[in-house]
Amino acid sequence: MATPFTLSVITPEKVFFEGEITQMIVRTTEGDIGIMAGHTSLVADLPSGPLKVKNEDGSWRTAAVSSGLLKVGGNKVSILAGAVEWADEIDIDWAKRSEDEARNRLNTYQSGREHDLAEIKLKRALNRINVRGKE
Repeated sequence: MATPFTLSVITPEKVFFEGEITQMIVRTTEGDIGIMAGHTSLVADLPSGPLKVKNEDGSWRTAAVSSGLLKVGGNKVSILAGAVEWADEIDIDWAKRSEDEARNRLNTYQSGREHDLAEIKLKRALNRINVRGKE
C-alpha cells in the first residue's frame, strides 16, 4: 500500500481540497509530473491543466486547474491556483460558451493586454472541456 501524504489546493476564494492522498499527477510548464510520498522538494509553475489525485482507497479524481504554483516539501504538497474545479462539477455548456467567446475576442482587433486575457480565457475553457470529457 502506498504511503499517504497531504495535499492542499487553495484558490483566492477558498480551500478547494485538503486531505491525504497517495499519488498525484499534475501538469507543470515543464510537462506532467507524478508525485508520491517522499518526493524531492520542488517548486513549479502550473499552466491551465489537469490535476489527478489518487485517494487512499485507490480511486482517482480529476480536476481542472487554471494556472498556479506547486510546492512540494517534506510530506506535503501545496497548490495555489487561480481556480480549480472537479471534472464532474464542470458545466460543459458554459465551458463551450466561454471557448466561443474567447475565440471571438481573439478574432477582433484589440490591445495586447486584451489579446493576452482572451488567450488565457481560451486556454482555461479548453482545459475545462478536456478535463470534463475525460471524466
